[in-house]
Amino acid sequence: MGDDACMGPDDLGFGFDAFGAFGVVFVVLLVLGLLFIAAVITFMVIAITRNVRKAKELGHDPLTMETELTARAIDSKLLAPEVSTEARLAELDDLHARGVITATEYATARAEVISSL
Repeated sequence: MGDDACMGPDDLGFGFDAFGAFGVVFVVLLVLGLLFIAAVITFMVIAITRNVRKAKELGHDPLTMETELTARAIDSKLLAPEVSTEARLAELDDLHARGVITATEYATARAEVISSL
């Protein structure tokens, strides 16, 4: 028991020498991994900060901007299926025949359809 009192951590197998080359490689990879994670987090914080500033500068709420853009895209005619000119004119003919639109409205709408060609 007297010999154990004089032993240091290296003598008990807990020192740096106990792991050898594996210990060195492990520590190097651990440090590199932590540096990589820190770099990614730093990049994300900088990117988010710049995007928030730009959104506010343009008058948008950064927390709802994606929802606003999605709503605009859904409401726009860009995503609507394109209706052929013949189908649009046929719909106008049908509306006029059923009396839903007047002759003046029919003529105006028909002129708009034809002018969009």
